[in-house]
Amino acid sequence: VVEGASRHLERGATAHDAAIRAMEELFGPIFGITLVLMAVFVPAAFLPGLTGRMYAQFALVMAATALLSALKPTQCALWLRPPKPPAERNLLLRGFNRGYAALERGYAGLAAGMVRRSTVMAALALALAGIGVWGVARLPTAFIPIEDQGRLLVGVQLPDGASLERTRAALAEASRIARGVPGVDHVVEIAGVSLLDNNASLPNAGVAYVVLKDWGERGRARGQDLRSLYATLSAALDALPEAEAFVIPPPPIQGIGNAGGFTMMVELRDGSFDFEKLEDSAHAVIAAAEAQPAVQRLVSTFRAGAPQVRLMVDRAKAELLGVSVGDAFNALGAFVGSSYVNQFNRFGRTFQVYVQAEAEARRQPEDLLRLRVRSQDGQMVPLGAFATVQPETGPALITLYDLYPAAMVLGAPAQGFSSGQALRVMEQVAAGVLPPGLGYDWTAMSYQEKQVGAQLYLALGLAILLVYLCLAALYESWFAPWPVLLAVPLSLLGPAAALAALGLANNLYTQIGLVLLVALSAKNAILIVEVARERRVATGMELRAAAVEAARIRFRPVVMTSIALVLGVLPLLLATGAGASARASLGLSVVSGMLASTCLAVLFVPSLFVVVQGIEERFRARRGRRRAQVPAPPEDSGRQQPALSGGD
Repeated sequence: VVEGASRHLERGATAHDAAIRAMEELFGPIFGITLVLMAVFVPAAFLPGLTGRMYAQFALVMAATALLSALKPTQCALWLRPPKPPAERNLLLRGFNRGYAALERGYAGLAAGMVRRSTVMAALALALAGIGVWGVARLPTAFIPIEDQGRLLVGVQLPDGASLERTRAALAEASRIARGVPGVDHVVEIAGVSLLDNNASLPNAGVAYVVLKDWGERGRARGQDLRSLYATLSAALDALPEAEAFVIPPPPIQGIGNAGGFTMMVELRDGSFDFEKLEDSAHAVIAAAEAQPAVQRLVSTFRAGAPQVRLMVDRAKAELLGVSVGDAFNALGAFVGSSYVNQFNRFGRTFQVYVQAEAEARRQPEDLLRLRVRSQDGQMVPLGAFATVQPETGPALITLYDLYPAAMVLGAPAQGFSSGQALRVMEQVAAGVLPPGLGYDWTAMSYQEKQVGAQLYLALGLAILLVYLCLAALYESWFAPWPVLLAVPLSLLGPAAALAALGLANNLYTQIGLVLLVALSAKNAILIVEVARERRVATGMELRAAAVEAARIRFRPVVMTSIALVLGVLPLLLATGAGASARASLGLSVVSGMLASTCLAVLFVPSLFVVVQGIEERFRARRGRRRAQVPAPPEDSGRQQPALSGGD
C-alpha cells in the first residue's frame, strides 16, 4: 500500500487521493494476502494437544496483525508527503535509484527470457519445489529444543539403604564440585528427594539445583554455554566417590516432565509384581542403548533390592492380649514415622504438634519390638509380645504408569542426533531386549513428541488447501490459484538447505515457521499474479507481455516487503539468552525460506502464470466450441399433432 501510494504521490496526486488510488489498484491482492495469512493457521489451530495450543497462539497473532494492517491506507493519507523531485535528492538516494533501476531492467529482461521458455521454466520450478519438499521431509525431527534457562539439575543416588547423613555428605561434595565449574554461580541442595521419581522422599537420594551465571556474562566466555556446561559438569561429577550423580537440563516447558531429554517407562504388564525382573529389564535396555551412538547419559533410579523390614503380626496373640491390630499399626506408624496431634497458638502464631519416637528408640529393627501400644484394659503391651520382624529386600519406591508397575529410563540425544532419532533408537532397543510380559511407553515431553507424529504434513496440507479455496473464490477460477500454490514449495529450499548445513532438526518452532512460509510465499506470488491477470483479462494484453509487465511492476513491492520481513525476523535468528533456541529455530526457517522465496518466486511465477493461464484459456475455448456445436432445440410451431389411432 505504501509503495503504491508513493508512486501516485510522485505523479502529483495528494496523499488522500494517492491512498484511494492505491487501494483501488491493490484491493484484490491485499484481500487475497489477508485471507491467506489468516487461513493458513486455521487448520493448525484445531490440532490436538500441546502442538495445537502453540499453533493457536500464532493464529491469533497473525489474525490480529492482519486486522491492524487495515489501518495502513489511513496512515498513508495522514503521514505521506510528496517526495522531492529526483534531481533534488541527495547523492545517496540518486545512486540507490540508479542502482535499483538497473536491477529492475535486468530482472525484467531475465523474466522475459524465462517467459519465452515458460514450459521449460515451469518444469524446472516443479523440480526445485520437489527437491524442497524432499529436503524438508528427510530432515531429522524433534519436538521442542532444550533451552538455556540459567540452571541445571543434578541428581545424586546412593546405594540402597544409605542413611540421610551419607546422602547429605555426598550431596555436599557434589555441590562443591559443581561450584568449581566455570560459569556456575551458586548451588542449592536438597537431600532426601528423588529427582526422577516425581521428587518423592527417599533417604538415599538428593537433588542439587545448579544456578548458572547471567547469560550476558557467560556469553562472553568460551565454553560456558548450556551444552558445554552440561558436558563439563557431567565429567566432573563422574569422580564422585560414594554416589552416582547425573546432570539433567530442566524441561523446556515447565510442568511437562521433570527433566529435559527423553523419558521411557518400562512397564511390567504380565500382572505380576516381579520387581527384580522389572529392574533387570530396565538395566538391559540401558546397557543395549549405551552401545548406540544416537543416545547418551542413560539412567534409571529404579531399585528392587532396597533393604526392608517386614513386621509379622500374630493376630490371635494380639486378640488374646486385648490389643487391636489397627491400634498396633497406628502406633507403629506414629513411632517410626510421625503423627499429627493438634495445634496451638503462641506469640501470635500457630504451631502444629507431631509425635514421633526418639531416634535411639528406632535405630535397629529389634527396637521396633520394644515399642509399646495400649491394650483395651489400659496396659502398655510391647509389639514383640505378638509380632516378629524379619529382613527382606524390595523396591524403595513403586511407580505405577497406566496402572502397571514401571521403571523410568531417562536419557538424552547424543551430539549430532535429534530427539526423534533418539526415540526411534530406543524403540528398536526396547523391542529387541524386553522379554514377554514387559512393554514400554513414553511420558512427559517424549509422549508429546510422539503425539505430534505427522501433524506437520497434515497442517501444511490443510493450509495449502484453504489457500487454494480462498484464492479460487477470489479469482472465480479453479486455475488461477495454481501459479501461487506451485510457487509456495520453492520457499522450502531455504529451510531444507539451512537446517541440513547446520545439522539442526526440524522441531516444532521450525514447523510453525514452515506453516507461516506458506502464507508469506503466497504473498509474493499473489502480488505478481493479480496484476498479470488484470493486464490479460481486463485490458487484453498479450499473455507473455502481461506476465513480464506484472513482474516488473511488482518487483519493487515484493523485494521491499521481503527485505522488511527478513530484517524484522533477523533478531529472532540472532537471539541469545533464555528462550534463544526457540526464537532461533523460528527465525532460521522464516529467514531462509523468505530468501529462497524472494529469489526464486519472482523468477518462476511469471512462467508459471503463462503456462497455467494458457491451459485455462485453451480449456475455456474448447468448452466454448463444444457448446457452440450443440444444436438448438426446435421451436414449437404452435400446431397440435394429430393423435395416432389404434388401426394406424
